[in-house]
Amino acid sequence: MASHLRYRIGTKSHVELIISDITDETTDAIVNAANSTLLGGGGVDGAIHRAAGPALLEQCKKIRAQRGSLPPGQAVSTSGAKLTAKYVIHTVGPVWHGGEANEPETLASCYRESLRLANELKCASISFPSISTGAFGYPVHDAAQVALRTVVEHLQQPRSVILVRFVLFDSRTHDAYKVAFEKLRKDSPGLQVRSEPL
Repeated sequence: MASHLRYRIGTKSHVELIISDITDETTDAIVNAANSTLLGGGGVDGAIHRAAGPALLEQCKKIRAQRGSLPPGQAVSTSGAKLTAKYVIHTVGPVWHGGEANEPETLASCYRESLRLANELKCASISFPSISTGAFGYPVHDAAQVALRTVVEHLQQPRSVILVRFVLFDSRTHDAYKVAFEKLRKDSPGLQVRSEPL
């Protein structure tokens, strides 16, 4: 199966699914699946902090000093420091508690708030990891449906961001996002979504 898939959304936007390392991305912004402390951690968070260097942590410390910890569903931005991406948008996903603690709404907010910031920063492109599906335990099939619906609905209206790339860790996660995309296309014919060759 192809590991790089591309979908046209509306008249001029695109969503891509790839298996790669988000720290190598050349999009204007990348999204960090952060923890509330903003001080780095494991998984994507640790990888981004290591690749970006100490300047990223210093910026995060300043944000934390100004506003305290970052609640789940919210987002803040920093420069990309040593990364190719100009910006890192940090968002805190929900910890999975069986779906009874507003996890889908909080996860959708992570994507909406990250896209809002990217548009404010005049980014044309942004890369997301699969938020909350690692240590936070969100089932990947459910998370993929929330992520894709939120992003596709956002891209229906022309804004600054016209390319959203999901940079996924492995083939299992990639497969889940592909299945979720096909389900979204089938269940929501009113959304303008179609596959495109690369």
